[in-house]
Amino acid sequence: MKKKTDALRDIYRIRFTKLEIYRNNVWKILCDEYFSKFINPDSNILDLGSGWGEFINNINAANKWALDLNPDTKQHLNQDIIFLQQDCTKQWEIQSESLDVVFTSNLLEHLTERKNVEFTISEAKRCLKPNGIIICLGPNIKYLTRAYWDFWDHVIPITESSISELLKLMGFNIELSISKFLPYSMSQGWTPNLFLVRMYLKLFFLWPLFGKQFLVVGSKK
Repeated sequence: MKKKTDALRDIYRIRFTKLEIYRNNVWKILCDEYFSKFINPDSNILDLGSGWGEFINNINAANKWALDLNPDTKQHLNQDIIFLQQDCTKQWEIQSESLDVVFTSNLLEHLTERKNVEFTISEAKRCLKPNGIIICLGPNIKYLTRAYWDFWDHVIPITESSISELLKLMGFNIELSISKFLPYSMSQGWTPNLFLVRMYLKLFFLWPLFGKQFLVVGSKK
């Protein structure tokens, strides 16, 4: 049986190699035109489950960390980013109350048990400063009852309501909850023109029609 790190490396290479440049361009738009409004340029920010760094490479922040178990991650990160190669379900190598923002996209559904999701959120809380925020983006099983399971490593079914409830139980206030934000997955070949990506972010009435991923923002009490 493959080691966990080797399996993760193979999954990323199979899913994303052909789309690497396109994905990076999409995330640059997402960061510049949407997520930047949550993040001050002087922030300390962690990209939790950073993958190949599409978010953390493109977001503007003073100090940036990327946490991922995939050993390939480091070669995709900009030089100003501190890489932590570790399992997010083990204590993070980050000082308590040192972060302003924890961002995570399409990670929590891959964790193998609910208690691992709870531990991961508890570590985010530990590392965040008072009033720091966690931004959670992920596929909403409420609208993906079949396609959700097309990825072998999807394990935990999550909705915007369930992740919001967990955050509240773990000591966060919910600042924003959107059940339908972005369409589902670029890894399945959906690659619209970048101009259309920009327009989609501005045309909020399209989100309920095409959105299949939730967006939830919580602040640490």
